[in-house]
Amino acid sequence: MKKWLFSYLSFTVILLCTACHTAEDTNSDQELAEETTTESSEEDSYYPVDVTDSFGNVITFEEKPERIVSLMPSNTEIAYALGLGDRIVGVTDFCTYPEEAQEKPSVGGLDFDLEKVIAFNPDLVLAHASSAETYEDAFQQIENNGANVLIVNEANSFEDAYESMKMIGQATNKEEEANAIIQEIEENVQAIADKAAQIEEEDKKTVWIEIEPAPSIWTTGKGTFMHEMIETINAYNAAGDQEGWLEFSEEKAVSLQPDVILTMAYGMTEDEAIAEINSRPGWETVPAVQNQEIYQISEDIVSRPGPRLIQGITELADSVYPDVFREE
Repeated sequence: MKKWLFSYLSFTVILLCTACHTAEDTNSDQELAEETTTESSEEDSYYPVDVTDSFGNVITFEEKPERIVSLMPSNTEIAYALGLGDRIVGVTDFCTYPEEAQEKPSVGGLDFDLEKVIAFNPDLVLAHASSAETYEDAFQQIENNGANVLIVNEANSFEDAYESMKMIGQATNKEEEANAIIQEIEENVQAIADKAAQIEEEDKKTVWIEIEPAPSIWTTGKGTFMHEMIETINAYNAAGDQEGWLEFSEEKAVSLQPDVILTMAYGMTEDEAIAEINSRPGWETVPAVQNQEIYQISEDIVSRPGPRLIQGITELADSVYPDVFREE
């Protein structure tokens, strides 16, 4: 009798546990379905939406873009930061960050392959103002195949970069995420500016940023986000009296007598980049060379106006004023 009763009770407990798990699973399924329905409802209520591109063209997005091709590394970084990685179906050879972007199919370099872009059947192509005129006909063909082409603005300042993030966020229903990223960057930039304010006028350094090394030397003047970075860390831009991206002769560069040289030196290690600058005839008179204040900086981080702007300005600050900014 006891054996029978024990078996009966055990069976009853199993039935109750099974019923509980079934109820829990059912509730979980219902919650997931409700969440999915809510998200879908939010998407439905958000679209259609009108987005104004960098040329003032108003683009109407009838529904959420599901297949995105990015034609510019900065746009790719923004898209990933907004949580759009699973929607990206094509990138360029230069879209190296984040690592997941390197696993996406490529449409070629900045001179993209039009047929490849169309073959990916995108409903959104993230283009860039810097190439809009060159590829006007190609963009028209892409639009004729049913995709919206969003020409994102060229960023020459932090505010321009924020505008790019907002534009992409608006088109993809990721405005909240874009605003959160912008707020975080602004707070970090302000913290760096506050720290830089302690640098006395007589201690401020003149900085030469070398985007491309000799013999064709390029640097940055005012009206660029790199110039804004230099000003934010309370330093002088050696080429700050001129506008935009500039080509300099070696003689003219030497005449600026910078205290610090920051080089991107594509394809070189830091030791190779420093050695190359030290070996240039005539550069031995430059204070940065005399005091060995030559540093290599990451070209991607400081040259792409995207979510990693704060990393770029932090790297500049650490290199120019290590005693002020580097943590002990």
